[in-house]
Amino acid sequence: MVIVAGTIEVDPDQREAFLAGRIEGMRTSRAEPGCLEYTLSADPTDPRRVMLFERWARQEDLDAHLAAMRARPASAGTGVAPRAASIFVYDVTAERPLR
Repeated sequence: MVIVAGTIEVDPDQREAFLAGRIEGMRTSRAEPGCLEYTLSADPTDPRRVMLFERWARQEDLDAHLAAMRARPASAGTGVAPRAASIFVYDVTAERPLR
């Protein structure tokens, strides 16, 4: 399993537009092979932050997703550009339920 997680910084007055403009992209990503989770959400304690969380079954699935994203037109979404982003990929070797 592969996890992609991080934060995206946007202007506080544009955060809702940023998220609204990415709903269809989230739906598209969730329908891709190997996508287990794909969520962008507002940080309730910082009006500038958007949280990104993705889970992919395999690295190859993430690679295909990234290739599809790069092939999309730059005009996709709302046009609200992030100010900064800090996103990391985590390779997971095992998982267990939290007890």
